[in-house]
Amino acid sequence: MPSPILVAMKGWVIGGSFERALLCDMRIAAESTRMMLPEVKHGVIPDSGGTARLFQMAGHGLVADLALTGRVMDAEEALRHGIVSRVVADDELEATCLEVAQEIAKAPAFTVKMFRRNLALLASDAVRESIVDEAATQSLVFASDDYAEMKAAREAGRDPKYRRR
Repeated sequence: MPSPILVAMKGWVIGGSFERALLCDMRIAAESTRMMLPEVKHGVIPDSGGTARLFQMAGHGLVADLALTGRVMDAEEALRHGIVSRVVADDELEATCLEVAQEIAKAPAFTVKMFRRNLALLASDAVRESIVDEAATQSLVFASDDYAEMKAAREAGRDPKYRRR
């Protein structure tokens, strides 16, 4: 994408939606924004490349915490970790995002493009590699006995009995 990508985050931003937001250039969150990575609790793994970017932003500990527990992170915590660049009142989100986009549009387009190129070089290899690795490990998860047991247990309305394979 040749243009900067801004995402306005409001309400629940969960799983793949959160990961895709992490791949954008800027994230502006409304105060009501709540983010989470619940995939592990559903027997799968995050697989959209966002965890690699989250790792780059906030480190191993936060990625492990969010992905392994599926806990909710609010907008203020995301701001403290550098995951979002701004938190605004819910009713100001659209206007703020438009204002930011207009400010960027005032800059020379080629200069913006070159900055984004340099920025992408800092992070893209890890994200691209992560997407490939995540696809492979997700395939292994889908083929695992534990995944089959989780699905069978849910269908039968019982607790799963995992065998760790």
